[in-house]
Amino acid sequence: MTSTARSLPVAPNLIELTIGGMTCASCAARIEKKLNRMDGVEATVNYATEKATVRYADEVAPADLIATVEKTGYTAVVPPPPSSAGTETVEPVDELRGLRTRLWVSVALAVPVILLAMVPAWQFTYWQWASLTLAAPVVVYGGLPFHRAALINLRHGAATMDTLVSLGTLAAFGWSLWALFLGDAGMPGMTHPFRFDITRTDGAGNIYLEAAAGVTVFILAGRYFEARSKRTAGAALRALLELGAKEVAVLRGGQETRIPVDQLVVGDRFVVRPGEKVATDGVVAEGTSAVDASMLTGESVPVEVRPGDTVVGATVNAGGRLVVRATRVGQDTQLAQMAKLVEAAQTGKAAVQRLADRISGVFVPIVIALAVGTLGWWLGSGAGPTAAFTAAVAVLIIACPCALGLATPTALLVGTGRGAQLGILIKGPEVLESTRRVDTVVLDKTGTVTTGKMTLVDVLPAAGQDADELLRLAGALEAASEHPIAQAIAAGAAEAGDLPPVTGFANLEGLGVTGAVDGRDLVVGRLRLLRERGLDVPEEVERAVTGAEAAGRTAVLAGWDGRARGVLAVADVVKPTSRAAIARLRELGLTPVLLTGDNATVARAVAAEVGIEQVTAEVLPAEKVEVVRRLQGEGRTVAMVGDGINDAAALAQADLGLAMGTGTDVAIEASDLTLVRGDLTAAVDAIRLSRRTLAIIKGNLFWAFAYNVAALPLAATGLLNPMIAGAAMAFSSVFVVANSLRLRRFRPVG
Repeated sequence: MTSTARSLPVAPNLIELTIGGMTCASCAARIEKKLNRMDGVEATVNYATEKATVRYADEVAPADLIATVEKTGYTAVVPPPPSSAGTETVEPVDELRGLRTRLWVSVALAVPVILLAMVPAWQFTYWQWASLTLAAPVVVYGGLPFHRAALINLRHGAATMDTLVSLGTLAAFGWSLWALFLGDAGMPGMTHPFRFDITRTDGAGNIYLEAAAGVTVFILAGRYFEARSKRTAGAALRALLELGAKEVAVLRGGQETRIPVDQLVVGDRFVVRPGEKVATDGVVAEGTSAVDASMLTGESVPVEVRPGDTVVGATVNAGGRLVVRATRVGQDTQLAQMAKLVEAAQTGKAAVQRLADRISGVFVPIVIALAVGTLGWWLGSGAGPTAAFTAAVAVLIIACPCALGLATPTALLVGTGRGAQLGILIKGPEVLESTRRVDTVVLDKTGTVTTGKMTLVDVLPAAGQDADELLRLAGALEAASEHPIAQAIAAGAAEAGDLPPVTGFANLEGLGVTGAVDGRDLVVGRLRLLRERGLDVPEEVERAVTGAEAAGRTAVLAGWDGRARGVLAVADVVKPTSRAAIARLRELGLTPVLLTGDNATVARAVAAEVGIEQVTAEVLPAEKVEVVRRLQGEGRTVAMVGDGINDAAALAQADLGLAMGTGTDVAIEASDLTLVRGDLTAAVDAIRLSRRTLAIIKGNLFWAFAYNVAALPLAATGLLNPMIAGAAMAFSSVFVVANSLRLRRFRPVG
């Protein structure tokens, strides 16, 4: 794992603040800079999520952090915990509604102004005064958010994107007022053509009301669609929080009582009827059913559960009635942890974003200086004040760095949200950088490539012996044992029919079991046990044992009446999707390596079945770390996929750790990516999604940089009308957000 992701922060406390009043990436950069100047504080401010993640030392109080943000000209509050599913603050909705109203009023007033300016034939007597009447509310009311923010920033000695917009539109409006009241523009019958370039006049007869109103409308539209897209981008997280059940039928005193989910406590037994959501994480106490976990894992096939099986909150009971004992509630549930991981990933920043933030932070003062320089150059060249003023305003308007600030956060919002819908939890943006470099993927065998459960895979009867009879008798005897291999045989036999009763059962540690079934004295276990009990083992049975073990299976012999009657082969079977998933990993340019503590024969058999050539077997947990280090020492960038406590250290050592969500909490905590569904194809999807998200981020940054680099010279040289510049600036932000939203169409493999 990358050192940045793994380093322990000096500041021990962590808080998340909701920031209000930010209008561009420059705002986020200013707040972040102010917070980081405080002693013992390390802060990251995200413009897209409107949140600040702050680590702070014990001597710093949260109130100090909020005060610093407020001194910078913005608001900060601690958001309510996301414990109650579906809880959502109304502020973003109100903000969107206010923006919409402001936008439509401005559009209705600005369209006639723009049309009159663009079509000279429609310029009736005193049209300019009608334009002033319509444009004034647009500039004052429509542009109020920009002017207010610019004024606040001015008080704090700062300049942001709002400063550029406010300066540009007020300058255009002010010039028009001067021309109308003190120049020649107010004369009856005045007309002037609409031009995209700059003309050389003295400016006394020129008005720019269409530019002032048009720029305000275009930028307001950009803000509105940006805000709406940001809400769409965060929809996956809100949907995740809304998945949980609201009420639950809890069993108390033998009676069912319906209570709100947040009143459940660990140990409570609650009822889940067919079609209802499981209220919280727990263990099935009574009943059997199929549980649909597709909304959490992306896996469409319902999972069969019976007493003793774990179930996860927010999954849907698709079959019979269940009684579940709660094991985790509130913020400890898997759903809450998923939401926390997704939100943490959306709040962080990738390395590429930090560069964009630094540029945004210094960009605005540079642009203001460039606008002043443009004004001076045009005046010095004898072009006249109109041309000089028009070019300077166009520079101010075209240069807003919003697209730069949105490039990374919006892609992260959509990518991590889409991942959560597919059961892929990305812990932070640094993970995206890691997936690009990975060239080797180390796979733990048990529980990752294989199911992690012993299963009966073959019944090999001796000559003249009926296979069904062999399985029925051996399965009945093994049903009395708790050993995983015995339980696998018993489960296989139970599927074929009812099992007869057992008498005289005895367990011989490490060797097998004995007992009487249907009047026969049975011996089931290792070859050694049968020979010690004097049973004859035919050569064909010995060959069956050798063949099963060569295939990586565990051979269990069964015999009665002085003779071995056959072999039952048990194995930890390969998951159905593992072979296809490993082929996909190869297509992604990754070299798979199988790593296991199991014996070499079993490991090689599994590797051959799924198509892995490199195998490292019979390793202890500590040695797994050494294997990862050795691969890294060879110059490889290593991803590790595992699910157990014994994989945690190796997951932490790897450049990219992927933990199966079906595994232990320790493994999940040590990883960078959590795969909620226990399926290796999820690892393929995780790497594909991460790489796709990184590609979108890079594409966004390229177009944002390219836009400013290309547009500024055009504006400075007088090739852009201010209104066209405003439309182009608004479009750049909307383009970046729309490009990020393409991640919502990401589809899993298969």
